[in-house]
Amino acid sequence: MQRRPLLLLVAAAVLSAGSSVPLAQARPTGPAVATPAASTPAPAAAGPAVATRHPVHAATRVTSAPAPGVTLTTLTYGKRDADDLWTAQVNLPSQPDGPLSGAPLALGPHATAQRVAKLLGAAGFTPRVERVTTPAYADRRAGVLGWTVRAGRYADEADATALVARLKAAGFTARTRYTAQDGTDEDAPQRVHVLRVDLDAFGGRLAAGHGPALNGTEKLTDLIAASGAVAGINGQWFYNSAPGGMYVKDGRLLGSATQGRAGVRLDRGGRGLAVDTFTTRVTVTAGGETAEVDGINRLPGEVWNCGGVGGDQPTERPQHDLKCTDASELVRFTPEWGAPPAGAGAEAVLDARGRVTAVHPTRGTAVPAGGSTLQATGDSAAWLLRTARVGATLSFDERIRDGQGRTVVLGPDTTILQVGPSLVRAGRVAVNAVGDGIVREGPDQTFTYDWTVRANPRSMIGKDGQGRLLLVVVDGRDPGVSEGLSIDGAARLMRSLGAREALNLDGGGSSVLATSAGIVNRPSDASGQRSLGNALLLLPR
Repeated sequence: MQRRPLLLLVAAAVLSAGSSVPLAQARPTGPAVATPAASTPAPAAAGPAVATRHPVHAATRVTSAPAPGVTLTTLTYGKRDADDLWTAQVNLPSQPDGPLSGAPLALGPHATAQRVAKLLGAAGFTPRVERVTTPAYADRRAGVLGWTVRAGRYADEADATALVARLKAAGFTARTRYTAQDGTDEDAPQRVHVLRVDLDAFGGRLAAGHGPALNGTEKLTDLIAASGAVAGINGQWFYNSAPGGMYVKDGRLLGSATQGRAGVRLDRGGRGLAVDTFTTRVTVTAGGETAEVDGINRLPGEVWNCGGVGGDQPTERPQHDLKCTDASELVRFTPEWGAPPAGAGAEAVLDARGRVTAVHPTRGTAVPAGGSTLQATGDSAAWLLRTARVGATLSFDERIRDGQGRTVVLGPDTTILQVGPSLVRAGRVAVNAVGDGIVREGPDQTFTYDWTVRANPRSMIGKDGQGRLLLVVVDGRDPGVSEGLSIDGAARLMRSLGAREALNLDGGGSSVLATSAGIVNRPSDASGQRSLGNALLLLPR
């Protein structure tokens, strides 16, 4: 069957990434729709638009109603083609003349790919060099991401696995790939689960939920059972068993921001939903001196997804799934965290009014009820020991700003989950790929290829033109049944489902949608649903 390409390919040379564009200023890539839609036109700089009808509109539908105002629909579309095959990917070395054994890169420069292909040929294999491209994003032109080397075309995975074994025996580094999961075929088999909620008809609310402590994970079905929720979906990324990125629950800032990354803001129980970028600036004043607080409720020194403040290495810009570090930090812990980490440094223990009840030259004291602790490492420890005094009051200032630099006022029912990337803004596809850190800095674009470009299970939240919530999971990594989507494909899907605003949630093996009756989708982990850092729960009141 003739392929219909998912994205428009343009320049054959790598195009450099532009600077991050605030979401409100992102160049959107298509008209607003709530009915069968044209495929997303690229930004003007990326070439002409290509109009196609999204295959989800021809999907087989199975619909149920878990509660009044709540509709659950499973959509099945696409089909397996003759060119959906198993192949072997041969990794490239980091340096053009580097060793092939242990080579780490899924793709790289054309010259390096050609060298590896030549060596494969000399070893008796039949390689092919393939170009990997990216579509146009709101803050990055379309272009070539890199080149990958493959060998073999098989109908069965077992044959590709046998080839990988032969490649490894010959000194190469290889793994199997399924071509339908390259993320470039809009007609690949998919299974999409859509929970559409009219909150007024339902009479309840959408709220964030986590287990007994932030420092710990819980399965979605357990969170649903404990809260009495009608349904739920996985929420934020989680690292060190805690949510990663800014987390606001019931108007309280419980998690550090990944500065400038996208998030979803919910007010009035989800009746108000907005996708935007967010930054925070938290300071503490002690002994007449003011210092920046690096984080809230996370391990000091470990800045997952980067995007921190105060000299983090190697970057202060968002980089998804990358751990940046900082040897000198101030991190505040609230009672929601659980037991704070212990270690070298210093800490101040504060009561509910911010009054210092104790100062310690090490870290790890339990957080008092209603109070907090302020932990310090590196040079910040000396500052805290010098300025914090028992009986004195430490004052904290927390400021959250949106993509336009406006102050975000937190009400008692405000929820913010910083996840990303953004998918749809004002009814148009608007993926802020560079600003959200889903395009890697530097020459190694393996992560960008595997996570952003290739197909994976995805979870999304959005709002349609009638103000209804959309909680959506796309199954993936199930060859011939549901391949999953690229980030661009997820954005196109959400727009075609009628989303006016949409945000990507945690995905992959974490993607799970459930009702009180049980799990709706098919989680991709062999063990089933994962334990999560937090979730979004549809509560009856």
